[in-house]
Amino acid sequence: MIQFVLSQPRTGSDISKISARTVQLKDGERIQLTHFRGAQQTHSNVLPAAARATCSELLETQFEKLHVFTSTADIVVKRQRDGSFAWRASPATKVLDEQPHNRRKQYLIPEDVPCPFLIEIGVMNRDGRVLAAKYHKFRQINRFLELVDDILPHLPQDREIQVVDFGSGKSYLTFALHHLLTQIRGRAVRIVGVDRKADVIRDCSRIANELQCCGLTFEHGDIAQFGSVGQVDLMVSLHACDTATDAALAQAVRWETPVILAVPCCQHELAAQLNPDPALAAIATHGILKERFAALATDALRANLLELCGYQTQVVEFIDLEHTPKNLLIRAIRRNPPATRTEHFLNSYQQLVKLIGIETPYLETALKDLLPLPVA
Repeated sequence: MIQFVLSQPRTGSDISKISARTVQLKDGERIQLTHFRGAQQTHSNVLPAAARATCSELLETQFEKLHVFTSTADIVVKRQRDGSFAWRASPATKVLDEQPHNRRKQYLIPEDVPCPFLIEIGVMNRDGRVLAAKYHKFRQINRFLELVDDILPHLPQDREIQVVDFGSGKSYLTFALHHLLTQIRGRAVRIVGVDRKADVIRDCSRIANELQCCGLTFEHGDIAQFGSVGQVDLMVSLHACDTATDAALAQAVRWETPVILAVPCCQHELAAQLNPDPALAAIATHGILKERFAALATDALRANLLELCGYQTQVVEFIDLEHTPKNLLIRAIRRNPPATRTEHFLNSYQQLVKLIGIETPYLETALKDLLPLPVA
């Protein structure tokens, strides 16, 4: 058997369907049952004999239809009006995945191993099991850590790593960053999370104290007004709203921060200004297209300005688009020594500004004395 699905629930059942598939765990073969209740899913792993008994009982009492997928045929069993069952077979539509279930993606923070900060923020239970409703958050955290892990060679190797996290919010990723650097990579760190919401800062400080996160602190303040203490090696800005991302980028550039990681949130600044070339009129006509185009243009201009300030910049996918439309991460690594400002990036930036018909963007103004650009 590859999979079976119980569907067409009888009146009164809160379960819309149940699917099952064979998985290989450390303790041997199990059948993973997934119960669908509205938008919620719950999972359990049971022995094959128990799964067969459960299937038979539920088909008798709660469901009208059973669809069994095997490597040789698809079989449908359906209850008739007289209470009997009829079945039919058709050619197989699924192929058995011969890879074992426990060949899971090797996350930096693994599944089924209790992780204190993930338990505290409600992503894991105390047994290390990732909660179904939080699995997308678990994947997002690990994806972020992969991106951070890639840039570790660009951070100091012989001293404490200094990090500023602008717009830290609930700090899921701030705690994840601390966990990666200290618990997984064994580094000494000083991480400061900065946010304008005093209640959020208090809550994050409480969690950091309870978990004894050495070197992790939180401060109430504004990005543009925050003054760093000494060298900042890594600036992180995750989902800072609109021009707050630009304020964070500008601070990092002025500090000559070696590595910048920014996941922009809403980008309203350009959307309100767009007066594009007639060739782009079709985009500007439709609100949703205009909004998305403005977001892409905003990040393209940010990346170009960072290049002009001496950074090698990439824009990469942060997490699957199905989980959040804000799925791009700007990763910038300062060249050492900084490369000469190239005519290529200057022309590229100016042409895009002209094409979309905007005034001077916030980030250009914030970096005006560092750029070979006319500033209004």
